[in-house]
Amino acid sequence: MIRKKLPIGIQTFREIIEEGHYYVDKSGIAVRLVNEGKYYFLSRPRRFGKSLFLDTLKELFEGNESLFKGLAAETLWDWSRRFAVIFISFAEGVVHSREALNAKITEQIDVNQEALGLHTTQPMLSGRFSELIRLTRAKYGQRVVVLVDEYDKPMLDNITDPGIASDMCDGLRDLYSVIKGQDANLQFAMLTGVSKFSKVSLFSGLNNLTDITLDERYSDICGYTDVDVDTVFAPELPGLDRGLIRDWYNGYNWLGTPVYNPFGLLRLFDTRQFKPHWFETGTPDFLIKLLEKRQQFTPDLSRIVASDTLLSTFDVDRIPVEALMFQAGYLTIDSVRSLPGLMQVTLRYPNLEVRTSLNGMLLQSLTNHPTQYGIHAAQLYDLLIARDFVGLKNLFHAFYASIANDWYRKNEMSHYEGYYVSIFYSYFAALGLHIQLEDPTNFGCIDMTVLFQGHVYLFEFKVVKVRSRGQALKQIKERNYVQKYKNRGEPIHLIGVEFSKASRNIVRFEVETL
Repeated sequence: MIRKKLPIGIQTFREIIEEGHYYVDKSGIAVRLVNEGKYYFLSRPRRFGKSLFLDTLKELFEGNESLFKGLAAETLWDWSRRFAVIFISFAEGVVHSREALNAKITEQIDVNQEALGLHTTQPMLSGRFSELIRLTRAKYGQRVVVLVDEYDKPMLDNITDPGIASDMCDGLRDLYSVIKGQDANLQFAMLTGVSKFSKVSLFSGLNNLTDITLDERYSDICGYTDVDVDTVFAPELPGLDRGLIRDWYNGYNWLGTPVYNPFGLLRLFDTRQFKPHWFETGTPDFLIKLLEKRQQFTPDLSRIVASDTLLSTFDVDRIPVEALMFQAGYLTIDSVRSLPGLMQVTLRYPNLEVRTSLNGMLLQSLTNHPTQYGIHAAQLYDLLIARDFVGLKNLFHAFYASIANDWYRKNEMSHYEGYYVSIFYSYFAALGLHIQLEDPTNFGCIDMTVLFQGHVYLFEFKVVKVRSRGQALKQIKERNYVQKYKNRGEPIHLIGVEFSKASRNIVRFEVETL
């Protein structure tokens, strides 16, 4: 097997093909889109291949047949027809004012009119865009293709300032409304981005887009499937644990075939190290602050239930946690329940990369101890291997005791019971251990089950006003939670953990091994 170049960060289809990089063929999907519709919208997380897909469409419409030799589109596309393409991208740079946005739009129009050999004269930006489309059709004798990459970036760059974000929204709405108005002159249009803002804000002037974000036929429009990994990237697999590759990087799901994050997988093949490659490229601070502000119970992040409509849109001044985390790629679809007129979606972490990294970052924020987190996490892992329960109790007791009183006073989340359990859970989740929350049995639900190196750990948590008499451990035993795991033939550890609001710490940590 011959290894090829890894297309890490490359978003240009021509470069990938001509320079001999690995390429997962998405050209067949591109042809299907063109044949079945005219206006599309697609939301996918950052670094998922949206820009590359749009560039593939651009080369397809421009009729560059030589680039598609051996690919699906070679025999599916009518190469006798060519179309002029207007390509607008907000991927580069950051804008923080309406003036800066207008300058960016001006730049994009200038770049396109220069490439197409045209000159616009209208004074308004929307007028220039409209004129550019009309002049392009007149010159090239065919209807025009419009592709917009990272359509929402100016808003997302200012999402923590609703006033500025709203200004960005107004400016972009004025621009995008031209697409609907120029229907007679357009052959095809597609907008891609990370998020989808509601029709009452950004899309009020562009309500003719077909949103394929949650269309199972296009779940793998971006990203790599298991089949892609085993075929296209087969030369990269020797020396790497195939199951671990799947656990760490696969799992993103948009109602169809699950996919791997391309960037994370390519970085794994490059470095040969299992690390949070995608996560480390930039998790927004505002997401962590939003989870904190809304007192998000971290164990619930792996089992959120929401409607499909809630997941697909939000407004600048109202951002549901579920929608933000789903669209940004920190949660994905686990299961779907269809009701008359309603689709109910259960979310989960997509893979180990996201679960471990996000919980680690949440711990640093929740506790205000970014350095101690790394030390304690390693100690927790070693104590579990040694089955040192006294050490485990002392570790968590010392950790809670180290949190400054001032931090408790300032942190709103610390005033509710879930704060203590959130920290406990997130430590285990950040280690990438197999965890089951609200683990159902015939006698009730176990708060947390951990399966690790041939041992079963059953946790029950309680927050008490005064020192109790071991109610947590008593509940595990009385409800016979162990029955579910007896057939595994593994040691089972019953662990009751009780927290006190008064002392802000663990007041009872009892263990019984069967």
